[in-house]
Amino acid sequence: MSVIYILLAISIIVAIVFFIAFILSVKSGQYDDAFTPSVRMLFEDELVKEKTGKLSKTHTKFQPNKEE
Repeated sequence: MSVIYILLAISIIVAIVFFIAFILSVKSGQYDDAFTPSVRMLFEDELVKEKTGKLSKTHTKFQPNKEE
């Protein structure tokens, strides 16, 4: 039964170490993406199908027909 307490303590220590490593890497800019924003405008907009079945480059979201 004491082995469970030892394993629990070790797992908590390992989790804390990984959490500290993650926080330090985020603060140091490890996950900052400086490349994607500069090339985002080069990618084409996705084609979206409207209800009529036509493809449109001007609309980025589905806009249903307004029925009155």
